[in-house]
Amino acid sequence: MSRTVTVTGHGSSTAVPDTAVVRVACVHRAEGMAEALAGAESARAAVVSAADDAGGLHVVSSTDLSVWPAHDVEGRRAGFEARHVLTITGGDLESAGALVGRLADAVGDRLQVESVTLSVGDPTAALGEAREAAYADARVRAEHLAALSGESLGEVRDVSEGAGAPVSRGLERAAFKADVGFAPGQTLLTSTVTVTWALA
Repeated sequence: MSRTVTVTGHGSSTAVPDTAVVRVACVHRAEGMAEALAGAESARAAVVSAADDAGGLHVVSSTDLSVWPAHDVEGRRAGFEARHVLTITGGDLESAGALVGRLADAVGDRLQVESVTLSVGDPTAALGEAREAAYADARVRAEHLAALSGESLGEVRDVSEGAGAPVSRGLERAAFKADVGFAPGQTLLTSTVTVTWALA
């Protein structure tokens, strides 16, 4: 049976985020449940309209809708509060900044900006660089181990990959005001490659 050496290599590369996902909540409090829902719905409609007017191809998706009894600071019942959470995707960083400003103007106090998450729209090239670096790292490690055992590397017997999650370096979430600008920083993409070589 031929001898082999199996090594796991690690590689990484960086990319500048170029897309943004904006998560907002439309919140309205009223005396009755129907009025609270109606207020949240009108705020949602304003969000959709502002997204259409902000430029870029924005897609608005509902992620959660809830209504519950509201209470004042002394714990007494004070009507109902409706909350409709929306995710807005598809914009670049410039249009996302314009969008946040438009939302603030159009929806006002019924709007809560929960987060803006920055990401790399197409990470293919960066992941390819990370994969190449991981394979090169595995080969260097394998050559060292083979030399320690008085052997050299032969043919590749097996290769498997496990890609790591992107890690942001820079702004990922922030508090907002109108006319927002974003500092994207960098996203680190990683790859892990496990390779088995025959020893010659």
